[in-house]
Amino acid sequence: MHAPTPPLPEPVRRLGAWCAVALLVSGVVYVGIRLCVEFRTAVVPVLLALLGSALLGPVYRWLVRSGVQRSLAAGLTCVAVVAVVGGAVYIVVAALIDTGDQIVASLRNAAQDLAGHFGAAGTSLDDLASNARELLSKFGGTAASGVISGVSVVGEVIAMAVLALLLVFFFLRDSDRAVGALRSLVPRRGGDTAEAMARRAFEAVEGFMRGTTFIALIDALCITVGLLVLDVPGAVGLGALVFVGAYIPYLGAFLSGAVAVLVALADRGFVIALWALGVVLAVQVLEGHVLQPLIQSRTVQMHPAVVMVTITGGASVAGIVGMLLAVPLTAAAFGVAHELRDRYAAAQPPPASPGPSGSPEPSAPRS
Repeated sequence: MHAPTPPLPEPVRRLGAWCAVALLVSGVVYVGIRLCVEFRTAVVPVLLALLGSALLGPVYRWLVRSGVQRSLAAGLTCVAVVAVVGGAVYIVVAALIDTGDQIVASLRNAAQDLAGHFGAAGTSLDDLASNARELLSKFGGTAASGVISGVSVVGEVIAMAVLALLLVFFFLRDSDRAVGALRSLVPRRGGDTAEAMARRAFEAVEGFMRGTTFIALIDALCITVGLLVLDVPGAVGLGALVFVGAYIPYLGAFLSGAVAVLVALADRGFVIALWALGVVLAVQVLEGHVLQPLIQSRTVQMHPAVVMVTITGGASVAGIVGMLLAVPLTAAAFGVAHELRDRYAAAQPPPASPGPSGSPEPSAPRS
């Protein structure tokens, strides 16, 4: 007879169990991400509506406490958001249309100045500025050739935006029924746990939205003040664009800052445009190295390194939308994990205390 095989050491068995759990969780997460990508037209509006509900919840609750009927309060909140965002976009687009020719002319003059200082190196810049519109049209045609239909893409974006706005309305109006609906979907024994996890996840999302709004407000105020000092036209509208763009980490701030610099170049010249660029870069450094890590790590209770890695991972998975949704979704997952850990720790019996003889005494039975 063969001798029985000795069992694996306890550390090895624990490592194997944790590896199995990690593989199982990774597989579930991967399948979930693939499903979300396939059904992004429906999933993205739901996630955006949850972010909007977390941000607009205080306004809605203030209206309800003031005596406004729930449906009317939700409608007024959505109308206010559309008015603010639409007004900011209209002001900025109108400023760009009015100064579009001036921007092209300023680029041409700046290139000519560079050509005068740097000779042949500046000639190519002059040619680039002279043919800016032709180059942009060619680039647009090349980019559009890789898209099935530009109209369908625009229509999809508009449809998702409208759906997200409608979902915000329903989420706000029916927020008092959310707990009951959640409890009806889970077994009776898991109702308390599911409610606690949902509350922790939503609180994390609210923290992210509060932190992002605070950062966006600081960015918008700093850039607006800087543009007003430089006497750049449309400074308030450009500041509003900065505020809206700050909700898309990094890329939104870059695009809104580029618009501000172009407007300054068109109306105030090359030197003022350089000062405007300095203001934008200073604000971006302040946001990236101070505000973003400090405020977001406090509001969503994650380390700054985790915030930055999460944003990068979201961008690699879903582009701009992934950058917007990565941090709040990760914060929600952290909240759920913390709630489960707290409940698991509370369910464990306390360790036995050693008796007079040195042997552990059994803990008292629970009533």
